[in-house]
Amino acid sequence: MNRPLPPHWERLDTDAQLAAQAIADVLTTPLRELGAQAARELLASTPSDRPLTPLDRVDEVTVRTRSGPLRARLYHPPGSPDEGLRPTLLYLHGGGFVLGTLDGVDEVCRAIAARSGWAVLSLEYRLSPEHPYPAALEDALDTLAWLRESALDAGIDPDMIAVGGDSAGGNLAAALCLHLRDRGLPLPVSQVLVYPAVDDRFSTPSWTRFADAPLLTAADARWFWEQYIGPDHQGGVDQYAAPMKAASLHGLPPALVLTAEVDPLRDDAEAYAERLQHDGVPTTCIRHSGVFHGFFTEVGVFAKTDAAIDDMVRHLRGIATTRATSASTP
Repeated sequence: MNRPLPPHWERLDTDAQLAAQAIADVLTTPLRELGAQAARELLASTPSDRPLTPLDRVDEVTVRTRSGPLRARLYHPPGSPDEGLRPTLLYLHGGGFVLGTLDGVDEVCRAIAARSGWAVLSLEYRLSPEHPYPAALEDALDTLAWLRESALDAGIDPDMIAVGGDSAGGNLAAALCLHLRDRGLPLPVSQVLVYPAVDDRFSTPSWTRFADAPLLTAADARWFWEQYIGPDHQGGVDQYAAPMKAASLHGLPPALVLTAEVDPLRDDAEAYAERLQHDGVPTTCIRHSGVFHGFFTEVGVFAKTDAAIDDMVRHLRGIATTRATSASTP
Protein backbone atom coordinates (compact mmCIF):
# COMPACT_ATOMS: atom_id res chain seq x y z
CA MET A 1 0.00 0.00 0.00
CA ASN A 2 1.37 3.43 -0.96
CA ARG A 3 1.93 5.91 1.85
CA PRO A 4 -0.05 9.18 1.52
CA LEU A 5 2.02 12.12 0.34
CA PRO A 6 2.67 14.91 2.85
CA PRO A 7 0.23 17.84 2.40
CA HIS A 8 2.95 20.28 1.39
CA TRP A 9 3.77 18.19 -1.69
CA GLU A 10 0.73 19.88 -3.21
CA ARG A 11 2.78 23.07 -3.18
CA LEU A 12 5.29 21.55 -5.58
CA ASP A 13 5.14 22.30 -9.28
CA THR A 14 4.97 19.50 -11.84
CA ASP A 15 8.75 19.21 -12.22
CA ALA A 16 9.25 19.06 -8.47
CA GLN A 17 6.51 16.49 -7.95
CA LEU A 18 8.07 14.18 -10.52
CA ALA A 19 11.52 14.65 -9.00
CA ALA A 20 10.20 14.12 -5.48
CA GLN A 21 8.56 10.85 -6.50
CA ALA A 22 11.75 9.68 -8.21
CA ILE A 23 13.75 10.47 -5.07
CA ALA A 24 11.22 8.65 -2.89
CA ASP A 25 11.49 5.58 -5.13
CA VAL A 26 15.30 5.52 -4.79
CA LEU A 27 15.76 6.82 -1.27
CA THR A 28 13.69 4.27 0.62
CA THR A 29 15.86 4.52 3.75
CA PRO A 30 16.54 7.87 5.48
CA LEU A 31 20.03 9.21 4.85
CA ARG A 32 20.77 9.25 8.57
CA GLU A 33 20.09 5.52 8.72
CA LEU A 34 22.16 4.76 5.65
CA GLY A 35 25.23 6.44 7.08
CA ALA A 36 27.82 8.53 5.27
CA GLN A 37 29.44 5.94 3.01
CA ALA A 38 26.25 4.22 1.88
CA ALA A 39 24.58 7.57 1.22
CA ARG A 40 27.54 8.68 -0.87
CA GLU A 41 27.39 5.53 -2.96
CA LEU A 42 23.63 5.77 -3.45
CA LEU A 43 23.59 9.44 -4.43
CA ALA A 44 26.86 9.61 -6.35
CA SER A 45 26.73 11.55 -9.60
CA THR A 46 28.57 10.51 -12.72
CA PRO A 47 29.82 13.02 -15.29
CA SER A 48 28.00 13.20 -18.58
CA ASP A 49 29.80 12.55 -21.84
CA ARG A 50 27.56 15.24 -23.34
CA PRO A 51 27.06 18.04 -20.82
CA LEU A 52 24.01 20.24 -21.29
CA THR A 53 26.30 23.28 -21.39
CA PRO A 54 29.47 22.52 -23.33
CA LEU A 55 32.43 24.80 -22.66
CA ASP A 56 35.62 25.14 -24.66
CA ARG A 57 37.81 24.79 -21.60
CA VAL A 58 37.38 23.10 -18.22
CA ASP A 59 40.58 22.46 -16.26
CA GLU A 60 41.17 19.91 -13.52
CA VAL A 61 43.38 21.70 -11.01
CA THR A 62 45.09 20.95 -7.70
CA VAL A 63 44.78 23.45 -4.85
CA ARG A 64 47.51 23.72 -2.24
CA THR A 65 46.09 23.92 1.30
CA ARG A 66 47.31 23.49 4.86
CA SER A 67 45.88 19.97 4.85
CA GLY A 68 47.48 18.99 1.56
CA PRO A 69 46.38 19.04 -2.09
CA LEU A 70 42.67 19.25 -2.95
CA ARG A 71 40.93 18.66 -6.27
CA ALA A 72 39.12 21.51 -7.98
CA ARG A 73 37.66 22.23 -11.38
CA LEU A 74 38.03 25.55 -13.19
CA TYR A 75 35.33 26.45 -15.71
CA HIS A 76 36.36 29.09 -18.22
CA PRO A 77 33.59 31.22 -19.73
CA PRO A 78 33.26 31.56 -23.50
CA GLY A 79 35.43 34.17 -25.17
CA SER A 80 38.98 34.77 -26.17
CA PRO A 81 41.72 34.61 -23.51
CA ASP A 82 42.98 38.00 -24.68
CA GLU A 83 39.77 39.72 -23.60
CA GLY A 84 41.37 40.48 -20.24
CA LEU A 85 41.28 39.11 -16.72
CA ARG A 86 38.09 37.31 -15.75
CA PRO A 87 36.04 37.72 -12.59
CA THR A 88 35.73 34.39 -10.81
CA LEU A 89 33.24 32.67 -8.52
CA LEU A 90 34.62 30.22 -5.95
CA TYR A 91 31.80 27.66 -5.76
CA LEU A 92 31.31 25.35 -2.77
CA HIS A 93 28.97 22.41 -3.31
CA GLY A 94 26.21 21.27 -1.00
CA GLY A 95 25.56 17.87 0.54
CA GLY A 96 25.20 18.45 4.26
CA PHE A 97 29.00 18.59 4.72
CA VAL A 98 28.90 14.79 4.26
CA LEU A 99 27.96 14.32 0.60
CA GLY A 100 28.75 16.14 -2.62
CA THR A 101 31.32 15.96 -5.39
CA LEU A 102 32.67 18.01 -8.27
CA ASP A 103 30.57 15.95 -10.66
CA GLY A 104 27.40 16.69 -8.71
CA VAL A 105 27.67 20.42 -9.44
CA ASP A 106 29.32 20.14 -12.85
CA GLU A 107 26.26 21.16 -14.85
CA VAL A 108 25.37 24.15 -12.69
CA CYS A 109 28.97 25.44 -12.72
CA ARG A 110 29.02 25.13 -16.50
CA ALA A 111 25.77 27.05 -16.77
CA ILE A 112 26.96 29.85 -14.48
CA ALA A 113 30.22 30.27 -16.38
CA ALA A 114 28.53 30.19 -19.79
CA ARG A 115 25.81 32.70 -18.92
CA SER A 116 27.64 35.12 -16.65
CA GLY A 117 31.04 35.59 -18.26
CA TRP A 118 32.62 34.69 -14.91
CA ALA A 119 35.02 31.81 -14.45
CA VAL A 120 33.93 29.30 -11.80
CA LEU A 121 36.27 27.35 -9.53
CA SER A 122 34.49 24.38 -7.94
CA LEU A 123 36.24 22.91 -4.90
CA GLU A 124 36.21 19.35 -3.58
CA TYR A 125 36.64 20.20 0.09
CA ARG A 126 37.08 17.60 2.84
CA LEU A 127 33.89 15.96 4.08
CA SER A 128 32.52 14.96 7.48
CA PRO A 129 32.44 12.90 9.59
CA GLU A 130 36.01 11.96 8.62
CA HIS A 131 36.97 15.66 8.64
CA PRO A 132 34.62 17.59 10.95
CA TYR A 133 34.46 21.34 11.49
CA PRO A 134 36.50 23.42 10.84
CA ALA A 135 38.16 21.32 8.11
CA ALA A 136 35.83 22.33 5.25
CA LEU A 137 36.00 26.00 6.21
CA GLU A 138 39.80 25.87 6.35
CA ASP A 139 39.77 24.33 2.86
CA ALA A 140 37.57 27.16 1.57
CA LEU A 141 39.77 29.83 3.14
CA ASP A 142 42.96 28.26 1.80
CA THR A 143 41.43 27.89 -1.66
CA LEU A 144 40.47 31.55 -1.80
CA ALA A 145 44.03 32.49 -0.82
CA TRP A 146 45.44 30.08 -3.41
CA LEU A 147 43.11 31.46 -6.06
CA ARG A 148 44.26 35.00 -5.43
CA GLU A 149 47.91 33.94 -5.58
CA SER A 150 47.41 31.96 -8.80
CA ALA A 151 44.92 34.29 -10.42
CA LEU A 152 47.07 36.07 -12.96
CA ASP A 153 48.53 32.82 -14.30
CA ALA A 154 44.98 31.55 -14.89
CA GLY A 155 43.70 34.77 -16.48
CA ILE A 156 41.70 35.64 -13.35
CA ASP A 157 41.31 39.08 -11.81
CA PRO A 158 42.50 38.68 -8.19
CA ASP A 159 40.41 41.68 -7.16
CA MET A 160 37.19 40.27 -8.65
CA ILE A 161 36.57 37.02 -6.80
CA ALA A 162 33.16 36.18 -5.37
CA VAL A 163 32.23 33.20 -3.22
CA GLY A 164 29.07 31.13 -3.27
CA GLY A 165 27.53 27.75 -2.71
CA ASP A 166 24.38 25.79 -2.04
CA SER A 167 23.21 24.40 1.32
CA ALA A 168 26.36 23.36 3.22
CA GLY A 169 28.34 25.27 0.59
CA GLY A 170 26.25 28.35 1.36
CA ASN A 171 27.19 27.96 5.01
CA LEU A 172 30.88 27.79 4.08
CA ALA A 173 30.60 30.84 1.83
CA ALA A 174 28.92 32.89 4.56
CA ALA A 175 31.39 31.70 7.21
CA LEU A 176 34.35 32.47 4.96
CA CYS A 177 33.18 36.08 4.63
CA LEU A 178 32.72 36.41 8.40
CA HIS A 179 36.16 34.91 9.07
CA LEU A 180 37.91 37.31 6.69
CA ARG A 181 35.99 40.36 7.95
CA ASP A 182 36.81 39.60 11.57
CA ARG A 183 40.51 39.41 10.73
CA GLY A 184 40.57 42.52 8.58
CA LEU A 185 41.47 40.56 5.46
CA PRO A 186 40.33 41.34 1.90
CA LEU A 187 36.77 40.21 1.30
CA PRO A 188 35.21 38.61 -1.78
CA VAL A 189 33.32 41.08 -3.94
CA SER A 190 30.08 39.23 -3.24
CA GLN A 191 28.56 36.21 -1.49
CA VAL A 192 25.96 34.09 -3.26
CA LEU A 193 24.09 31.87 -0.81
CA VAL A 194 21.68 29.24 -2.11
CA TYR A 195 19.41 27.91 0.66
CA PRO A 196 22.36 28.17 3.08
CA ALA A 197 22.52 26.28 6.38
CA VAL A 198 23.25 29.15 8.75
CA ASP A 199 21.74 28.27 12.14
CA ASP A 200 22.03 25.35 14.54
CA ARG A 201 18.85 25.95 16.54
CA PHE A 202 16.40 24.33 14.08
CA SER A 203 13.64 26.48 15.56
CA THR A 204 12.06 28.53 12.77
CA PRO A 205 8.60 27.46 11.50
CA SER A 206 9.85 25.83 8.29
CA TRP A 207 11.68 23.17 10.33
CA THR A 208 8.30 21.92 11.53
CA ARG A 209 6.19 22.81 8.53
CA PHE A 210 8.46 21.01 6.06
CA ALA A 211 9.96 18.43 8.40
CA ASP A 212 9.30 15.63 5.91
CA ALA A 213 10.13 17.57 2.74
CA PRO A 214 11.54 15.70 -0.26
CA LEU A 215 15.27 14.91 -0.32
CA LEU A 216 16.12 16.73 2.92
CA THR A 217 14.01 16.05 6.00
CA ALA A 218 14.46 17.91 9.26
CA ALA A 219 15.76 14.75 10.94
CA ASP A 220 18.34 14.16 8.22
CA ALA A 221 19.44 17.81 8.38
CA ARG A 222 20.07 17.46 12.12
CA TRP A 223 22.10 14.31 11.44
CA PHE A 224 24.18 16.11 8.82
CA TRP A 225 24.86 18.88 11.33
CA GLU A 226 25.99 16.41 13.97
CA GLN A 227 28.44 14.87 11.48
CA TYR A 228 29.80 18.31 10.62
CA ILE A 229 30.42 19.67 14.12
CA GLY A 230 31.82 16.35 15.38
CA PRO A 231 32.31 15.26 18.97
CA ASP A 232 34.61 18.18 19.86
CA HIS A 233 31.88 20.79 19.35
CA GLN A 234 28.83 19.06 20.77
CA GLY A 235 26.86 21.55 22.86
CA GLY A 236 28.08 24.74 21.24
CA VAL A 237 29.71 26.20 18.15
CA ASP A 238 30.83 29.66 17.07
CA GLN A 239 29.65 31.92 14.26
CA TYR A 240 32.02 30.32 11.77
CA ALA A 241 30.07 27.08 12.05
CA ALA A 242 26.65 28.73 12.41
CA PRO A 243 26.87 32.21 10.82
CA MET A 244 23.56 33.32 12.36
CA LYS A 245 25.40 33.44 15.70
CA ALA A 246 27.53 36.39 14.59
CA ALA A 247 26.90 39.44 16.77
CA SER A 248 26.81 41.64 13.67
CA LEU A 249 26.84 41.11 9.91
CA HIS A 250 27.96 44.66 9.22
CA GLY A 251 30.77 45.07 6.70
CA LEU A 252 30.16 41.86 4.79
CA PRO A 253 30.12 41.80 0.98
CA PRO A 254 26.89 42.28 -1.02
CA ALA A 255 24.75 39.18 -0.97
CA LEU A 256 22.28 37.24 -3.05
CA VAL A 257 20.24 34.70 -1.08
CA LEU A 258 18.11 32.15 -2.95
CA THR A 259 15.63 29.88 -1.17
CA ALA A 260 13.19 27.10 -2.02
CA GLU A 261 9.57 27.23 -0.86
CA VAL A 262 9.37 23.65 0.49
CA ASP A 263 12.56 23.40 2.50
CA PRO A 264 13.25 23.05 6.24
CA LEU A 265 16.14 25.54 5.84
CA ARG A 266 13.99 28.20 4.16
CA ASP A 267 13.17 30.40 7.13
CA ASP A 268 16.71 30.34 8.52
CA ALA A 269 18.15 31.43 5.17
CA GLU A 270 15.58 34.21 4.76
CA ALA A 271 16.15 35.38 8.34
CA TYR A 272 19.88 35.59 7.56
CA ALA A 273 19.10 37.71 4.51
CA GLU A 274 16.98 40.02 6.69
CA ARG A 275 19.84 40.37 9.17
CA LEU A 276 22.26 41.20 6.37
CA GLN A 277 19.91 43.94 5.16
CA HIS A 278 19.38 45.24 8.70
CA ASP A 279 23.13 45.45 9.24
CA GLY A 280 23.64 47.50 6.10
CA VAL A 281 24.75 44.82 3.64
CA PRO A 282 23.22 45.24 0.16
CA THR A 283 21.18 42.03 -0.11
CA THR A 284 18.69 40.52 -2.51
CA CYS A 285 16.62 37.57 -1.33
CA ILE A 286 14.54 35.55 -3.80
CA ARG A 287 12.27 32.65 -2.88
CA HIS A 288 11.51 30.13 -5.63
CA SER A 289 8.04 28.70 -5.26
CA GLY A 290 7.01 25.13 -6.00
CA VAL A 291 10.43 23.54 -5.44
CA PHE A 292 12.35 21.83 -2.64
CA HIS A 293 15.87 21.82 -1.25
CA GLY A 294 18.45 20.77 -3.81
CA PHE A 295 16.69 22.11 -6.91
CA PHE A 296 19.40 24.64 -7.78
CA THR A 297 21.96 22.13 -9.03
CA GLU A 298 19.51 19.97 -10.97
CA VAL A 299 19.97 21.53 -14.39
CA GLY A 300 17.53 20.09 -16.90
CA VAL A 301 15.22 18.68 -14.21
CA PHE A 302 13.45 21.75 -12.82
CA ALA A 303 12.36 24.77 -14.85
CA LYS A 304 12.98 26.82 -11.69
CA THR A 305 16.64 25.81 -11.80
CA ASP A 306 17.15 27.91 -14.92
CA ALA A 307 15.33 30.80 -13.28
CA ALA A 308 17.54 30.58 -10.18
CA ILE A 309 20.72 30.38 -12.26
CA ASP A 310 19.54 33.48 -14.11
CA ASP A 311 19.11 35.22 -10.74
CA MET A 312 22.72 34.42 -9.92
CA VAL A 313 23.93 35.46 -13.35
CA ARG A 314 22.18 38.85 -13.10
CA HIS A 315 23.69 39.37 -9.68
CA LEU A 316 27.23 38.51 -10.80
CA ARG A 317 26.95 40.69 -13.89
CA GLY A 318 25.67 43.52 -11.72
CA ILE A 319 28.62 43.15 -9.37
CA ALA A 320 31.04 43.23 -12.31
CA THR A 321 29.37 46.30 -13.79
CA THR A 322 29.37 48.15 -10.48
CA ARG A 323 33.04 47.39 -9.88
CA ALA A 324 33.98 48.42 -13.42
CA THR A 325 32.07 51.70 -13.07
CA SER A 326 33.73 52.42 -9.72
CA ALA A 327 37.16 51.69 -11.17
CA SER A 328 36.64 54.08 -14.09
CA THR A 329 35.28 56.94 -11.96
CA PRO A 330 37.98 59.52 -11.18
